[in-house]
Amino acid sequence: MFRRFAVLTVLLAALSGATTAQSAEANGTWLTQAGDARVKISKCGGGICGHIVWLREPMDTATGQPATDSKNPNPALAKRSMIGLPLFSGMQPAGPNRWSGQIYNADDGNTYASSVTVTSAESLRVEGCVGALCGGETWSRVGR
Repeated sequence: MFRRFAVLTVLLAALSGATTAQSAEANGTWLTQAGDARVKISKCGGGICGHIVWLREPMDTATGQPATDSKNPNPALAKRSMIGLPLFSGMQPAGPNRWSGQIYNADDGNTYASSVTVTSAESLRVEGCVGALCGGETWSRVGR
């Protein structure tokens, strides 16, 4: 009886570890901390890519047209739609459940050094830095 219990315990521990490893992936759709956008993250080359798939306010209130990347300093890019907008570039593995690269901030049209870390099955920490000034927010997984 004790042996069956020990085998069952080892099996459950192994299965639990497999579930934890799977849930630590960044792949999926994430809601920003402010709840104003959803970002789909997927594998991209050896790293990850992320692009906007939903906006709380998809229309530009000033024009009545779909929201565009209007704060981008490049006039050609300022006309692109916010839906589908790529946010990450060069995000490569930087440790377990962590990637480093750059993130585009559509609020100001600038790109910043960034890191993305899966902190739990349901939380993703996104951080960006300009020189020594750093900030970040925690995103929540949407629908599993």
